[in-house]
Amino acid sequence: MEVFESHQESFHAGDIVYVLYRNPHTYNVANIQEAAIVNHPDRPGELALFLYETFYPLDADIAIYSSADQAEAAYAYYYGTME
Repeated sequence: MEVFESHQESFHAGDIVYVLYRNPHTYNVANIQEAAIVNHPDRPGELALFLYETFYPLDADIAIYSSADQAEAAYAYYYGTME
């Protein structure tokens, strides 16, 4: 099983993570969304991020956090306090 490392952390299939997600229709709207790390259904041995019923490849362009607190701190840093 492959392990993906991001932000000095390792993720495994079954992990619940938090990502900063931008609304694709409204560029200035972002939120924190819970997602899951899963085995990619079409690529054996690879992991994927499962978010909004879609599989996303894991790469360094996705801000993935292992806790809601870490995601909230990153959100506050980049966007200001959450309302």
